[in-house]
Amino acid sequence: MSRVCELTGKGPMSGNNVSHANNKTRRRFLPNLNDTTLQSETLGRSFKLRISASALRTVDHRGGLDAFLAKAKDADLSAKALKIKRDIQKSSDTTAAALQA
Repeated sequence: MSRVCELTGKGPMSGNNVSHANNKTRRRFLPNLNDTTLQSETLGRSFKLRISASALRTVDHRGGLDAFLAKAKDADLSAKALKIKRDIQKSSDTTAAALQA
């Protein structure tokens, strides 16, 4: 399982461990990933995603998964998240067309 957030694309970073004697050895900083289930109001169903803790806070701040994906860049999203975003857009387009008719 890759260590990449499905919503933000945040992945491992590299840096140094620095000892008291100022010796430097390479290390990895891993993102804080959690398996979560997020609800889509537009589609009326839930999705299991592996996202970072900061992405979860951002989803809550923006008002849910649908609002987050509407603002998210396609380049940052995983294939699974992109499919959810397209399904939400299709559903909202058909709902808007039905309301106009």
